[in-house]
Amino acid sequence: MAKNLEKPSPSPTAPAKLTGLKTAEPKKVAAGIPAVISSAKHVFGEMGLGRGLKALANLNQKGGIDCPGCAWPDPDDERSSIAEYCENGAKAIAEEATTKKLDTNFFKENSVSQLSMLSDYEIGKKGRLAQPMYLPEGSDYYQEISWEEAFSKIANHLNKLKSPDEAIFYTSGRTSNEAAFLYQLFVREYGTNNMPDCSNMCHESSGVALTDTLGIGKGSVKLEDFYETEVILILGQNPGTNHPRMLSALKKAKENGATIISINPIIETGLLNFNNPQEIKGALGIKSKLTDLYLQVKINGDMALLQALAKLMMIEEDKRPGAVFDLDFIKEKTQGFEDYLTHLKTLDLNNLIAECGIPLQTLQSVAKILCNKNKIIACWAMGLTQHKNSVNTIKEVVNLLLLKGSIGKAGAGTCPVRGHSNVQGDRTMGIYEKPSQSFLDRLEKVFHFNPPRKHGFDTVESIKAMHSGKASVFFAMGGNFLSATPDTLFTAEALQKCDLTVQVSTKLNRSHLIHGREAIILPCLGRTDKDLINGELQFVSVENSMGVVHSSKGSLKPISSQMLSEPAIVCQLAKASLKNSKVDWGKYLQNYDYIRDSIEECIPGFENYNQRVRQPSGFYLPNGARDNSYNTTSGKANFSISNSEAIVLDEDELLMMTIRSHDQFNTTIYGLNDRYRGIFNERRVILMHPKDIERYHLKERDLVDLYNFHNNTERVAQKFIVLPYNIPEKCCATYFPEANVLVPLNSTADKSNTPTSKSVVIKLKKHLS
Repeated sequence: MAKNLEKPSPSPTAPAKLTGLKTAEPKKVAAGIPAVISSAKHVFGEMGLGRGLKALANLNQKGGIDCPGCAWPDPDDERSSIAEYCENGAKAIAEEATTKKLDTNFFKENSVSQLSMLSDYEIGKKGRLAQPMYLPEGSDYYQEISWEEAFSKIANHLNKLKSPDEAIFYTSGRTSNEAAFLYQLFVREYGTNNMPDCSNMCHESSGVALTDTLGIGKGSVKLEDFYETEVILILGQNPGTNHPRMLSALKKAKENGATIISINPIIETGLLNFNNPQEIKGALGIKSKLTDLYLQVKINGDMALLQALAKLMMIEEDKRPGAVFDLDFIKEKTQGFEDYLTHLKTLDLNNLIAECGIPLQTLQSVAKILCNKNKIIACWAMGLTQHKNSVNTIKEVVNLLLLKGSIGKAGAGTCPVRGHSNVQGDRTMGIYEKPSQSFLDRLEKVFHFNPPRKHGFDTVESIKAMHSGKASVFFAMGGNFLSATPDTLFTAEALQKCDLTVQVSTKLNRSHLIHGREAIILPCLGRTDKDLINGELQFVSVENSMGVVHSSKGSLKPISSQMLSEPAIVCQLAKASLKNSKVDWGKYLQNYDYIRDSIEECIPGFENYNQRVRQPSGFYLPNGARDNSYNTTSGKANFSISNSEAIVLDEDELLMMTIRSHDQFNTTIYGLNDRYRGIFNERRVILMHPKDIERYHLKERDLVDLYNFHNNTERVAQKFIVLPYNIPEKCCATYFPEANVLVPLNSTADKSNTPTSKSVVIKLKKHLS
């Protein structure tokens, strides 16, 4: 016990050390030759020329490696033989397929407390985890452990709990369909629905809103809809950094005559112009314009903006009945229209304009476009999903589309753009703390055990459960839980109160360093790695943002023989933990086709799974909204009524949103440069309107500490550099995860319980060195 008290305390957050900020004017065009140079630098720097070329040649090709980055779909037909990937996809591959590896010697030489003093960027650059590691209670050093011993220790912890509900099983969005299905099957046979996942923190609001209104928690469009649409609305999304391959679809849409309207508090380069480096014009620096109208909305002003547009469209419809709204569609396919119109009439246009910050003339220009077009696609990401009113805001998106009949027709529909390669597929496979009764009934019928019916903990509830002692074992299938979640210090305390924390991972991250009394690291194969069973190369499958299920097959030799695939890890853990299991886990270890056979038995839409997934482009899952068939109580699409409530700030307060840099994907930080925004060699910055800097009596490059006082609890993030930026007054932006410490755990979206990472009320104080 004395040893435990003397052990250094690991740092739960990245240290506030500054690395030498450099700035430049924000770029006016995305991609181009600079993106090619950046890609090559990352890929060949991490794995050499031969291994790098082999990985890139197979990336996003039919029968090749599915990019472990975002979930933007691949073209169904022709794919580029030069490069069917983007700059950030190349960076993701470089991170995963690096030849640097961490073995026993690394952990002997580096203590947990020493490693925790590194930045997230420095931690991630150490290399691939090469063998299972175990951290005993009281120790500051991970030590080697065999797979058999690791599974035995985990099983012992799980089986001594008073209730299965004292264990938490988290899932990352990169987990394959096969691994996710086995994982949820194991967890439910073990006896709990405590399955939080990254959906809880990103697009949960989309799923709730779309299920309530259209009967399916997914988008309704296909990629080809972008090529025949008339208008594309892009709300709260930065595709140039987070979904760069989307830029090619936007460019093609523009060439086919589409109008693009972007709505975002920051002017993002990837929404302005695009140089496709695979085309002669792009290589020569001849840019393609994307956005026609850019609405620089206030943070959390999207609902007011959408309602203002709908109100202006209604005024025009009153002048020209039947010329603006699709009355036939509304009558046949929707309900609640009259109540919605009555509500619109009660809204004060001037108040809505003040809340969103967009001038009337600009709103009228957008409304005029919408009034005269019928094929409209609405795209959005976390800029819409991480506010208290997120669910209702997304319902307002649906309202606008329903007015125009822009659901269930070619060139029109909803497009929530997922931020991780298989986060949508994981949910389809049953990774959900609130499973439907019909899904549980099918599990019971196929596997002959009684799955738990009580809802489990989502991400926020899991953190609270661990912190209060209601849960004491935490198991993560991928991800970097600590850095991804809100209220970092509270979450760190929650993890440290656990008896055991287990991380299935490819790379070292902060969640390995902030741990329970005991901790285990299980190194797994990545998407790029060959997965051989009895000499036969296996493949897995994923589902992209548009509901296409397709295969992914690794092509590189793993850098260590001590790594297991995620399906193998689940099966071995189940065999060690479950007594008298009803599931033949050994069969799944023989060939992944057996896993897909079971998925087919349990999940609608996967008929002839093994045959169809071997088709070069995979197959589409059923989608009622796409087919104008709505799985709602009424059988129709629902109009919704919501009231916009502005966040009222005191004179000395700002509304902060967390954002990603261009050198980053989720919590993985590839480098310290945000090239498009002109910010280099530093991440601890706060982007502010120049008038707010003046109002705070600050100047450019001053050091400030950021404070949040939600529920009278002080949260502080120290040493951020003030930068003037083109952002609405009283709004500011900081990078994720550095500012996650400020996001209150108890500030979440209504109905979806998603943390409000885009609506954080903060105060500033000058940093005293």
